[in-house]
This record gives sequence, structure tokens and C-alpha cells, in this order.
Amino acid sequence: MSDKTQNSENRELSRRQFLKFAGGIAAGVGFGGSLPRLFQLSDGIIAVPASEGYLLIDTKKCAGCLSCMMACSLVHEGKENLSLSRIQILQNPYGRFPEDISQEFCRQCVYPACVEACPTGALAADAKTGRVRIVYQNKCVGCQQCVEACHYDPSRVVWNHEDKYSIKCDLCANTPYWNEKGGPDGCQACIEICPMKAIAFTKDIPRQDMEGYTVNLRGLAWKNLGFPTD
Repeated sequence: MSDKTQNSENRELSRRQFLKFAGGIAAGVGFGGSLPRLFQLSDGIIAVPASEGYLLIDTKKCAGCLSCMMACSLVHEGKENLSLSRIQILQNPYGRFPEDISQEFCRQCVYPACVEACPTGALAADAKTGRVRIVYQNKCVGCQQCVEACHYDPSRVVWNHEDKYSIKCDLCANTPYWNEKGGPDGCQACIEICPMKAIAFTKDIPRQDMEGYTVNLRGLAWKNLGFPTD
């Protein structure tokens, strides 16, 4: 393949990427909201800025108490409802430690498929800071394409079956039922409530795989209790 042909195909790919993002932006404007903060890269490619915060989990320290789920639902929705939590703790009664409990939380992906799939711009980078991805409820039309697009199972975008719109972890940037400041520079309810201190926060982009979001938060005291500390 000649360089001219290769360059032509690259430009065509970039145009398609641009139009795909532009379509979502135009739809978002049509629904009466402000434009999400975006970055324009070379050759007309539009990209969502990386999140400035990520949750990390110590899978061997989590006790499966579900306190984080209850707190998440309470500060966001004003009620303790596990189905409305943006973090999901799954338990397998037939599993063996530490695979008997799994912590399914939003990865704040560098390349968020959920944001790309949204046709209305409802799921976008925060228009004020651009530092965390949130769902603008007034733009969500309930198509659930973001839920389907998530690469993880269960989907990290959760369907609010009561109010009929998508919800996802925003690092507590928008918590109308909590007086604490959230977001990348504030507090996260799941971290504050966890009695095992099994959840941590970082601003460094983790390695984009399952192990990249796990961390060892166990010290000598945990070793004395018989927990593995490696």
C-alpha cells in the first residue's frame, strides 16, 4: 500500500471519528444543554478528556458488607437502594477467598465507550471542569445505549429503573443529598463509609485492565489476623 493511499485512509478514518462525535454533540445541543468539554486532536479528531480521579479496590480486604452501595445510593438518590448504587458488590456463596466477592465499579475509562455511544450528549465530561464523566439527566432519553456499550459485565453504567435514566459513578461530584464536597478534589462516599478501608482514590491513570485498578491496602495488623499481605 502506498503512503498516499495510507494517508488518505487515515484522513477518512479521522473524518468518520469526527462526525461520530460531532453527531452526538449536535444532538446534545438540540436537547438544550451546554456542550461537554472536549479536546480537539490532530486531523480533526475529537476526544473526551481523561478523568482526574479513579477508584482503586483491595479485593482481599473487602468484606462484602455492601456499605459502599448503600452510601452511594443515599448521597445520590436520597434513599438506600442497592439497585440505585453506582458501585456493585457481587457475592458468590460457593466461591473461595478472595474470588467469592467481586467489586464492580466504574473504571473512568480513558477511552469511554459509554460516552461515545450516547447519541444525545447526556453522558459527557463535566461541562464545568471536564474532569469527570457525568450523566446529564435532562438530556438522557432512556435508550440505554451507554449501558450496552460498557465493556464490563455487569455494565458500570446503571439503569435507574425508578426515574428512567442512566446513572454512573461521578466520584461524588454531584451528590445532592450529601453536604461534603465531592469530585476529584473532594470526598467519595464509598471511601468514607467503608469500614474495612478497602477503597482508595488516585489521580494517576491506572493501567487499563482489571489488575490496574486493584491495590494492596493491608498492613502488618492484617497479617497478624491471618490475611495475605502480598
